[in-house]
Amino acid sequence: MSEWTPTTCMRCAVGCGHLQQGVDSGYGLDSVRGDATHPVNQGLACQRGVDETADPGGEWLTRPLVREDGELVATSWDTALDVVVTQFEAALAETRDGVAVLGSGQQTNEAAYALGKLARGGLGTRYYDANTTLCMASAVTAYYQAFGSDAPPPTYDDIPDARTHLVWGANPAVAHPVMYRWLVDSASDPDAELVVVDPVESETVDDADCHVQLDPGTDLAFARAVLASLVETDALDHAFVEAATTGFEALRAALPSVEAAAAAAGVSVATVERVARAFADPTLVYWGMGVNQSVQGTATARALIDLCLATGNLGPGTGPFSLTGQANSMGTRVCSSKGTWPGHRPFDDPDHRAEVAETWGVPVSRLPDDPGPGPVGIVDAIADGPVEACWTVATNPVAGMPDADRVREALADTFLVVQDTFRTETCEVADVVLPAATWGESEGTVTNMERTVSRVRAATDVPPKIEQDVDVIAAIGHRLHPDLFDRPSLDPEAAFDELRTLTAGTPADLSGITYDRLETEMAVRWPAPDEQSQGGYRYVTDDGWAFPTSSGRARFSTGTHGGLAEPTDDEYPLTLTTARQPDAYNTGVRTRGGDAAALPIARVHPETALDHNEALDRGRTVVTSRRAAVTVRVQPDDGVPKEMVWLSIHHPAVNVLTLPVVDPESAEPNFKQCAVDVRAPQPEHPLRQQGITGGGETGSVDGD
Repeated sequence: MSEWTPTTCMRCAVGCGHLQQGVDSGYGLDSVRGDATHPVNQGLACQRGVDETADPGGEWLTRPLVREDGELVATSWDTALDVVVTQFEAALAETRDGVAVLGSGQQTNEAAYALGKLARGGLGTRYYDANTTLCMASAVTAYYQAFGSDAPPPTYDDIPDARTHLVWGANPAVAHPVMYRWLVDSASDPDAELVVVDPVESETVDDADCHVQLDPGTDLAFARAVLASLVETDALDHAFVEAATTGFEALRAALPSVEAAAAAAGVSVATVERVARAFADPTLVYWGMGVNQSVQGTATARALIDLCLATGNLGPGTGPFSLTGQANSMGTRVCSSKGTWPGHRPFDDPDHRAEVAETWGVPVSRLPDDPGPGPVGIVDAIADGPVEACWTVATNPVAGMPDADRVREALADTFLVVQDTFRTETCEVADVVLPAATWGESEGTVTNMERTVSRVRAATDVPPKIEQDVDVIAAIGHRLHPDLFDRPSLDPEAAFDELRTLTAGTPADLSGITYDRLETEMAVRWPAPDEQSQGGYRYVTDDGWAFPTSSGRARFSTGTHGGLAEPTDDEYPLTLTTARQPDAYNTGVRTRGGDAAALPIARVHPETALDHNEALDRGRTVVTSRRAAVTVRVQPDDGVPKEMVWLSIHHPAVNVLTLPVVDPESAEPNFKQCAVDVRAPQPEHPLRQQGITGGGETGSVDGD
């Protein structure tokens, strides 16, 4: 039996240390378990993380494929890369924006950095992004607007010291089981409590002391109701507001009445007052996709931050803590050049642009002027021009993006390169498929949701026709721009050293984190400007509060609830929402197994099912939106509010229904609420299994 290899779990963003053991002979992993010596999780591990790593489902990609006469056929790496480079060069000859690139929060820091370097510094395209924008962009934008910098102020160290744990629009019992263990342990103290704000009774609600079941899409209204109640009762930290913030009086003037905001959210004034009282104790506010995936996602995240600021809940044991889904969403934000240059360097700052160009050895003029329109805007550019070719890396947009039928059609009509581990829905419309290594086969680093960097190591070799993500990126990059990358294989440590040097002196400083240091300490939190230091709670200095804003203060916001992105009406009287299920992750390709062809399960309240009994046929119905129709299996569930339909984000058919409208500030789509109807299955509504071909991503997924 091979030796145990320490690594980091790539299932979610908790960043648990794992030990992996390769098989005796051949390729693959034999065993996976938690690493008791790892400082993040100290041996804890969730079963799903272990299972998805050791024995993932899905159809493995085993060699490069090219499309010939409408079929994907096996070919050599040289042939596949020749086709890719020839088509990319033809697209770039028309315009520097001729190639779009979509990355992922499942790449290592090194692969994300290399992909961004090629997209921005080699191709020069503005049409580059990652699927992390589908899940985290609103939180990112809110942090920048409030604090002048991205990423949560708190860390895991603050969880035991909080007395109120307010979980808003998230289900960490399912999404982040190990972190949730710490949260529940803290909330179980007699002087502590767990409050959950969610339209649906989730697994997290099972442990809650208070569950606020607000109407879907009204989170901003409820947050403003709570703040208005705090103002009415003068339950504010005036000293903190005066010393460390700006903009509170403008916010106070913009607040609705408690009664009006409560009514808009569909809750009682007593419920508002109950949650407002909870802020009197040291409070951590956690939020997830239920907040972010909305046309008001940024404004709502800002409103949650406002609650912390107004009550002085900023500092150790308190604060606003956005919960990141994918394993390396944070690394993508720091490393990949998708929204900022490495180290959170501002995209439009001429000095930072010049330093990035010098490091990469490219002219500043090649770097795009803005970060681009986001993934939905990229699909628009693919459908309508100027993009003529698209390259997806470790992501599955045909299943993971809203209005997925349109995404499929747009990608099918362009030259599409898919780089992945498993055969996904996106592979089925690809012109070239490049097989990449997955968990347990890759080398590099990742960054978890509390800003901690740790190593990813290979415990097994890969089959002969499989390549590391970073090497595939370097191979394409070297053929297009020989001076941008050394000829592959690309050394991950060398890529990380270039990255960390480029982050020196920035808000997200990785310069003091080396592979040697990670060998010794296993995990280091940024900012780490030297090899002896690492980050803790942010913005607290020996001299008090210091924020990287123009005033040096944290900023309040004035946004108020503006209605739903797609209200119900007589034709579409029900509200669809989407969320996680315990036995799957992201677009589900590592966990589908033999259930790949199963119908989606729609959870509906028993009274709603009874009211629409004419639409049911042997437990099935057709959920119809303005964009598509999907046949589902109905599961009555009184934990789902009346007049709502709940569907899993993990099923590849679901996003044909969802709404492609985006938050105007973050470009994050409004996945969480749209108007639907249920109708009896008829010949004009055949069973829909959009793109189900038995496959999935490389752990590379959408909608974290």
